[in-house]
Amino acid sequence: MNAWYFLCFLSAVSVFIAFANQYLLRLQTTIAITTGSVAMSLLLMALIKFGGNDLAASISEAFQGLNFNLLLLKGMLGFLLFAGALEIDLHLLRQQRWEITIMALFSTLLSTVLIGYASFWLLGLLGWNLPLIYCMLFGALISPTDPIAVLAIIKKMNAPEKISVQVEGESLFNDGVGLVVFTTIFALAFSGAEPTFSGVAELFLIDAVGGIVFGAVLAFVAHWCICRSNDSSIELLITLCIPSAGYALANVIDVSGPLAMVVSGIVIGNITRTVGFSEHSQFTLSHFWHTVDAFLNALLFLLIGLMLVIMPVSWTEIGLGLVMIPLVLLARFASVAIPYIGFKRFRTYDAHAIKILTWGGLRGGLALAMAASIPKDVLFVNGVDYHTLLLMMTYVVVIFSIVVQGSTIAPLIKRSIEAQKSA
Repeated sequence: MNAWYFLCFLSAVSVFIAFANQYLLRLQTTIAITTGSVAMSLLLMALIKFGGNDLAASISEAFQGLNFNLLLLKGMLGFLLFAGALEIDLHLLRQQRWEITIMALFSTLLSTVLIGYASFWLLGLLGWNLPLIYCMLFGALISPTDPIAVLAIIKKMNAPEKISVQVEGESLFNDGVGLVVFTTIFALAFSGAEPTFSGVAELFLIDAVGGIVFGAVLAFVAHWCICRSNDSSIELLITLCIPSAGYALANVIDVSGPLAMVVSGIVIGNITRTVGFSEHSQFTLSHFWHTVDAFLNALLFLLIGLMLVIMPVSWTEIGLGLVMIPLVLLARFASVAIPYIGFKRFRTYDAHAIKILTWGGLRGGLALAMAASIPKDVLFVNGVDYHTLLLMMTYVVVIFSIVVQGSTIAPLIKRSIEAQKSA
């Protein structure tokens, strides 16, 4: 079975799980898909190990043929970020621009450093002596939040506007920032060059600032074309070119494609939507990108669950992953709570904001894609390839955050809504 056919079948499976979930589990869709795909992975692994099932073995082999890193980082991510950014309300974003900027930049960097040093100390204590730069790499890939599941819950429950905007805005921007931080540390770890402040700053600025500027240029070109078109189909196709050709071009010229997609999406969604589209075309635009977003998210979370099939699972790596869960949560709490000390001097916030931002800061496919991009056979610790160790630890943290955190965030949101009503 070739990779394209396999993706087609997986897409159908993800839609079927989403359909069945409406009548059976009634969980949030992405949580249901992830849980279902993990169960499918365990079943396939059992069939392969105990029964030698040919179908299970062929499915496992087909999945191994997929390049998850390439599929997500170089393809799906652009569409997901652009679709999410289209729905950002620029007026509300401006009201909390400082909070979102600080959370996306400072909190992501702080979390990276905290997780890097804490994992270096903790793993060393447990007899896994990793160099600090490799622990920082783990901190960089696990720090960006990817709260796709919790965003759907927040919108469905009509969570307080300020919290909704903060979670949405931070998640979109820190995906881009986190990828830039990871790319920078990755270059330092595997290039063999001695890290210098000027070199790190140059890498970071070119990637981040270049991505923002490129995104603005993309949006301007698309805006100009859309405003001069009278064909609604052409207008929609122009928006489709941004996360496809535009994202590919950003990767070719080595600037941050994720940040470019966020900037382009915000501009198209807030300016071009009202100026360049008719009322009917605006509805078509929203409906089309909602559908694309829902489809790709369903496929992505199915792939996340099924990754277990191709991973060399051992209780040791699973145990280390479980140890990392409280560490990651504590780093997330600190990186959120510290900025809020300053925020509260200037504005009043929801009493449950820090708890929601901490517990709702889910990790997802981006973290796994970055972990999968780590080279194999470069470093071995206690006889285990660093690539395998990092991927397994990341997988455990991601599954916990999606399934456990995502399914238990609702009570916190309810408390926030009740507090707002009684205020």
